[in-house]
Amino acid sequence: MTLIGRAWSVLRASGRAALARAWHAAQRWLDLALHPVRRQRALARLAARPAPSTVLMVCHGNICRSPYAEVALRAALPDPFRERIRVVSAGFLAGERPAPAVAIEVAARRGRDLRAHRSRALDADLVRGADLVVVMEPRQARALQWFYGVDARAVLVLGDLDASAAGGRAIRDPIFQPAEVFEECYARIDRCVQVLAEAITATAARRGQRERR
Repeated sequence: MTLIGRAWSVLRASGRAALARAWHAAQRWLDLALHPVRRQRALARLAARPAPSTVLMVCHGNICRSPYAEVALRAALPDPFRERIRVVSAGFLAGERPAPAVAIEVAARRGRDLRAHRSRALDADLVRGADLVVVMEPRQARALQWFYGVDARAVLVLGDLDASAAGGRAIRDPIFQPAEVFEECYARIDRCVQVLAEAITATAARRGQRERR
């Protein structure tokens, strides 16, 4: 390749990289701008639906995020609801894998026990049996709708419930990352799950009031 040809290749590569950076920056800005609207919409959908009897937490591999969200939601629900509401988790990969040691360690510091967890693969029966499916990333919601025909109204992107828009919609996958990343991830899941538990409880309370009238 001539010197001019090499220079042209470098310029084209630089241009593509600049376009990619600009695209990601625009997406980030849009996520931040739309977060309050998405949050209110998610809360409104939860309020409009009956309180779920089964909640399915979903992430990619079901070894880091969704198992933590499962135990966190179970802990956040008030006592009467822990018996009434079944909370399970699954992922898109093969099952029977334990949570990483760092996940177990960080979860334990936050009062959650992942030692006995073994991953579970999604299947049609599991998805159909859930009244509410909670995902960690928007693309997981699209995959559930595509592969399993899940009603979009029955799928919640957990990050949409965060009071802070800083993290974006997706809850970052901490796999292969240091403990600090797991801490950030689990702190965010705890914040979002607390909002979810409060929304579910409020919906059930309103239904109970209507039934007593």
